[in-house]
Amino acid sequence: MMKLLRRHRDWLMIVIAILAIPFVFYFVQRPDYGAIGRDQFARIYDRNVSVLEAQQSARLLNLAQILGMSDFVGTMTAGAGMDQNQGAVQFIVNLLVLRHESERLGVRPSTTEIADAVRKLPAFHGDSGFDINKFNELVQNGLAPLGLAEEHIEQLVRDQLCLSQIQKLLAAGVSLPKSELDENFQRGYDKLQVSLIRFRSADFDKDVKITDEDVQKYYDAHKGELRSDEKRKVEFVQLTLSEEEKKLSGKARIEALQKLADRATDFTQALLEKGADFKEAAAKFQLPVHETGEFTAAQPDPQLKADPQLVSAAFKLSEKEPHSDAVQVADGFYILHLTGKTDSRQLALEEAKPKIVDALKKTRTRELMSTKGAEMVQQLREAKTSGQPLDAVIAKTGVKPEKLPAFSLVDEEMEKPEGDVQKKQSPELSAIKEAVALLNAGEVTDFMPSGTDGLIAILEKREPLVDAGKKAGFAKRVLENKER
Repeated sequence: MMKLLRRHRDWLMIVIAILAIPFVFYFVQRPDYGAIGRDQFARIYDRNVSVLEAQQSARLLNLAQILGMSDFVGTMTAGAGMDQNQGAVQFIVNLLVLRHESERLGVRPSTTEIADAVRKLPAFHGDSGFDINKFNELVQNGLAPLGLAEEHIEQLVRDQLCLSQIQKLLAAGVSLPKSELDENFQRGYDKLQVSLIRFRSADFDKDVKITDEDVQKYYDAHKGELRSDEKRKVEFVQLTLSEEEKKLSGKARIEALQKLADRATDFTQALLEKGADFKEAAAKFQLPVHETGEFTAAQPDPQLKADPQLVSAAFKLSEKEPHSDAVQVADGFYILHLTGKTDSRQLALEEAKPKIVDALKKTRTRELMSTKGAEMVQQLREAKTSGQPLDAVIAKTGVKPEKLPAFSLVDEEMEKPEGDVQKKQSPELSAIKEAVALLNAGEVTDFMPSGTDGLIAILEKREPLVDAGKKAGFAKRVLENKER
């Protein structure tokens, strides 16, 4: 708990320092720029908000995170993303709005409601529910360093309850018409039977011819981009778990890794000494030095393929800073030393020719495939309009359709985690689902690129799902989403 408090306190000091620079929000109609320099953070609801008041609200955000009020914090900082400073500003403004509107609407949680909510805060929960010792520890040791007191916990909980009540008031008029429910349920749960017409780039390659003139034109237009890959060569030491230690788990594994981390830190510190030599330092620590050949970022040395971070670390090294920090991998740590560097350079025409031919061939193959795909889509749509069977039109082209297993847009099997891993559907299936979602039976999608290839999807049939229980659960989720 105390480590968590120290981490939050350090972050809070940064936020408070930033808040010393006042902000003016879109609430301000006519900013008093003279007043802004005199301790004014913003003007909202026809009153000035001082920097001191803004800093106090930033402290409350910090406290809310410590207390585990994740839903409250998420709502109050919505839209800020991962930017902590923007999140603090968002929280301050939203807290002002929330308190003002709660007062205006007469939303006042009772002392009993507040007390019950405090007892339910995650920070105060132990194995048997509310833990008074955790509460006392935070009140006695954690609040004062943040410039807060026990009353601020109650303030935050009151704010959380006010927000909840206002959300319920706002959602009170939300309804879900039966027609809308039926349509959305059918779209989501109907079993769809789909056929695919695939276009493979390999089938079009033979029709693409690249001349020397094409290569020259491309080279002249992209000369600056046609460069060789930068290359690196490094030495490295590794401090990794033994085969027996790799079998450890839990606390025992953490302790073994910590010992390696301590050794790795000592080694990197030794490299900071004036005139330090990598091999001599490795010898003192009785660590064997491994050496790579020249490698590029795209084709790393086999010895560094254990983790992408190793290649990334190698390409951050320079002649001025040839030693890396300790790079952690799954079973230990690596420290790298730069021994050679070959800079990227502009390629001559003959050197660049294989790259140019490959780029031109891929581009023209895609263009040819897209043109053929669009023509096929047009033929199929015209056939449907005129009442011709699509199978007959497809057969004339010599293409053999591929039938997919029936699926629904809401794939519950994908939503069920297997162990701790959530199943993921293929990107291609996701794209197909999105393309056919609003189609009716017999309709055809546009041509869709799929990796280096492409495809057209034909929705052959929709089979409605009849399941009252599933429909009731779906209706509940949709209504909750609309309320939120």
